[in-house]
Amino acid sequence: MKIDGRSFVISGGASGLGLATARTLISSGASVAILDLNEETGAKAVASLGGAPSAKFFPCDVSSTDSVSSAVSAVTSWIKEIGKPLAGIIPAAGVGAPGLILDKRLNPVSLDSIDFVLNINLRGTLDVTRQFLPLLAKSEPYGPDKERGVVVMVASSAAFEGQMGQVAYAASKGAVASMTLPMARDLARFGIRVVTIAPSMFDSAMTAMMSDKVREGLQKAMEFPARAGQPEEFASLVKQTIENVMLNGVVIRLDGATRMPSKL
Repeated sequence: MKIDGRSFVISGGASGLGLATARTLISSGASVAILDLNEETGAKAVASLGGAPSAKFFPCDVSSTDSVSSAVSAVTSWIKEIGKPLAGIIPAAGVGAPGLILDKRLNPVSLDSIDFVLNINLRGTLDVTRQFLPLLAKSEPYGPDKERGVVVMVASSAAFEGQMGQVAYAASKGAVASMTLPMARDLARFGIRVVTIAPSMFDSAMTAMMSDKVREGLQKAMEFPARAGQPEEFASLVKQTIENVMLNGVVIRLDGATRMPSKL
């Protein structure tokens, strides 16, 4: 899929992996709709990306269907205004809320905590994707393969090796990984590909909240390179995923051969 002259939607795009992806796509000639909760953060992100028409912020709570619907309507109007057809949906909003399924006092993990993680990481990913898909399916086919675009979802190494306290997070990311192939099969008739990237520990707003002890423990589990991934490295893989039409229905691990231990 061609990036230049196309538009892309990135939820969670005002920081971290989403912002790095927006920067990479814009440098290749795309325009990016940034969906995020915090309007101040969103405004700063858009300014750092050069402003309109390269980027525009749209407030959106991915856990609210009505909020996503409003964003879809606003983004649709913007895309018509700038004349760059939609070529990709990148639902990158994500959260983590650690909690043992049963703690040492025999208290089960809070259902509110589980719902919080699932509503953003899983339901939000599905809702953003499904609501933007009709717009993507209306884009004119491109190239000899008649491709319309690509959905790039974000899982995690926790989808495969969730640690203690990651039941809800692993469930949400495991579900994203599991729905990649069936979604690709559903959308093949429209010329739309689906790829999921499963990063290990990358520098982001979420990992910035980790304690030094946790961060050091995770780094010890890394093979090579023995460091956190950089957002630009994630963004580079997103770009390659968009451009390589043979990548479809697959989960790509981006982890430097890291396999997480059960606990730190």
